[in-house]
Amino acid sequence: MNPSLKLLLVLIISLEISIKASLTTSVIIIVCSIIYLLVHKIKLKNLLLLILLPLIAAFTVFATLYWFNDHPDHYYAWVLSSRIYVYILTIACISRTTTPTELTRSLEQNLHLPSKFAYGVLAALNIIPRMKMAVKQIRTAGMMRGVCLSFWSPMLYFKAILVAISSADNLAQGMESHGYVEGKKRSTLVKIPILAKDWIYFFAILLIFNCRLFFFK
Repeated sequence: MNPSLKLLLVLIISLEISIKASLTTSVIIIVCSIIYLLVHKIKLKNLLLLILLPLIAAFTVFATLYWFNDHPDHYYAWVLSSRIYVYILTIACISRTTTPTELTRSLEQNLHLPSKFAYGVLAALNIIPRMKMAVKQIRTAGMMRGVCLSFWSPMLYFKAILVAISSADNLAQGMESHGYVEGKKRSTLVKIPILAKDWIYFFAILLIFNCRLFFFK
């Protein structure tokens, strides 16, 4: 399915799930998401992390609504807890099958996202590995001088900000050298079209989901 339609589908499902309380529908979405991730060969370790890490938040929501509430509602506590897994697993389905570059290009071409915002997002995503390496180099250089820059050290983040500013200038110069001009129409190197089957999948899944959510208990 087209990346933009996948994102739109997940947003609609998440919004409707937050409006209508249906534990059965949430469980079905969770199971389908896990099956989808397994079909796309997600590592078992990553799948377990997706299940175990949100457990604290889900348990907190359940305990707050059931054990620490003057009027405990067992069903509603399970509903809100399950929504956390719905949000996380559906987003995981997108990130598993779509790269950030594909999603950004699709949003620019299909949903007419401004090019300056699209290129800004891509630049931010691509600079993250460089920033991690820069932080390691800063900490290593500090240790060589006998200065320990801990994770919460203001000096570490000050130096990292200076590196980020320098990288931003280099990125802007690189974009200008490649002919990028803000507000001008640009050609597309890689086209991401919306095919007829994408619309069929989109409306079929949305129809099945809404029928299950609103017409069945």
